[in-house]
Amino acid sequence: MDYVPSPDRPTAGPPPTARHRAPPRTAPIPVKIVVAGGFGVGKTTTVGAISEIVPLTTEAEMTAVSVGVDDPGPESGKTTTTVAMDFGCVTIDQSLKLYLFGTPGQTRFGFMWDDLARGALGALVVVDSSRLDDCYPAVDYFERAGLPFVVGVNTFHGRLGHSIDEVKWALATGPAVPVVAYDARDRLSVRDALLVVLDRALDRAVRSQPS
Repeated sequence: MDYVPSPDRPTAGPPPTARHRAPPRTAPIPVKIVVAGGFGVGKTTTVGAISEIVPLTTEAEMTAVSVGVDDPGPESGKTTTTVAMDFGCVTIDQSLKLYLFGTPGQTRFGFMWDDLARGALGALVVVDSSRLDDCYPAVDYFERAGLPFVVGVNTFHGRLGHSIDEVKWALATGPAVPVVAYDARDRLSVRDALLVVLDRALDRAVRSQPS
């Protein structure tokens, strides 16, 4: 007699783990962003405010030798300075992760900028609106390099030394370069500024594709 399985007995099938196994997750795309600007404008603070890891910093104590050379402004309580770079990272979503490289602000460390900017998709140029002269070297650098950048005006003490329109006029960067106000101490504010950088970089990449 042939065997007929009982209708109440479940038939053999793949084990539950095989039926319900989630598809493998792909690693997020790494995107390198440079955080640049003059001395004491808030670059290290920017990286530290949003990094999901303990940021790598290369801070050294300022000494009497730097008096009259490194000027962070009259209202600054800054006692250390970046002598190499800052590094941090933040995951935007499952498909994208930003790696942030902060530059040293003093001109004597300018030789490091080429290495830090190599492979970057875009840059955030941090500006203290009360010391606009300090940001011109960074603006000039990224204009010459052809790297998409956004000017982020750090709201020190919750206020701006000049309005955004005045900063735009002083920098004369043209309408293609966004100028935004943000608070380097606030994670969400830093995130919004970095998203503008990302949007600008992606727009440049799309427009550069052959039609």
